[in-house]
Amino acid sequence: MSELPPCPSCASAYAYEDGLQLVCPECGHEWVPGETLEGDDTTVRDANGNLLADGDSVTVIKDLKVKGSSSVVKVGTKVKNIRLVEGDHDIDCKVDGIGPMKLKSMYVKKA
Repeated sequence: MSELPPCPSCASAYAYEDGLQLVCPECGHEWVPGETLEGDDTTVRDANGNLLADGDSVTVIKDLKVKGSSSVVKVGTKVKNIRLVEGDHDIDCKVDGIGPMKLKSMYVKKA
């Protein structure tokens, strides 16, 4: 049995072959072995895997505590006109009733 490379997205060792490409069962990332995608690290995807872009509207899928405050961003809160930024919190936005904040793309879905 041949040794398959780990997932380039999450470094999982459980990748499997699906035709000509490899698939990671943990994060769902698909790639062709030996190919490198230069723009892959700048793409931002929501919790469902949809590609996000500047100006999109997203919906929060989990209650999020606001750091330094007692307020909470509730499930179903719609955030309009997002901006994508580099870093761990890759969405810069303004939430109605709370103000400007940064969100992680794993806690939103495209509206």
